[in-house]
Amino acid sequence: MLGVLAAGGTVAALSASLLSPQAAPAETTAPPAGAAIEVATVNGSGCPAGTAGVTVSGRDSFTVTYDDYLVQVGPVATPTEFRKNCQINLEIAVPAGYTYAISGVQNRGYAYLQPGASALQQTTYYIQGSAGTVTTSQEFDGPYRSSWSTTDSLGSDELVWAPCGQRRNLNINTELRVYSGSSSKDAVSFMAMRSTSTAGSSFDIVWKQC
Repeated sequence: MLGVLAAGGTVAALSASLLSPQAAPAETTAPPAGAAIEVATVNGSGCPAGTAGVTVSGRDSFTVTYDDYLVQVGPVATPTEFRKNCQINLEIAVPAGYTYAISGVQNRGYAYLQPGASALQQTTYYIQGSAGTVTTSQEFDGPYRSSWSTTDSLGSDELVWAPCGQRRNLNINTELRVYSGSSSKDAVSFMAMRSTSTAGSSFDIVWKQC
């Protein structure tokens, strides 16, 4: 099952729309020779140009770090600062006879929420040109002043596989939101995934033969 774990907070709605590949894959396998992950684009209000970095670890995982991914409400915040997102487009080189899927995602950061305030962290990922998507979300309720972590782990029957025999990019969108709720409008609340030794997003990829 796909689960969401966090230090504090309450589990929000989880939705998954799964698309079967053109041919039923066999069991998962080690990343095949010739497989590669390359970053095509990174953009969004949470990751303006030059403020995000992507580190690819071999052929089955990558990590995104952010320098300026923060949402906030309060007297110093502009009306649009309560919500930000980061869209990552990856080119996946898939050797003939193989397909891939995202199998796990972990997001980490820090939240400072006043009593009555709340925040949301959401991740959506899908294969370009396909209808199958997976969306996970986690809600946090104030008072909350701590690091946070959300982990999404997909079971074998929940994976969204790329169509066999086709080269399709992988799109990942992360989003942060914070709401003042019943807290004082003069009080500051924020949620962040800004770069520290523990903050950021990590993604795992699994491979199968078609």
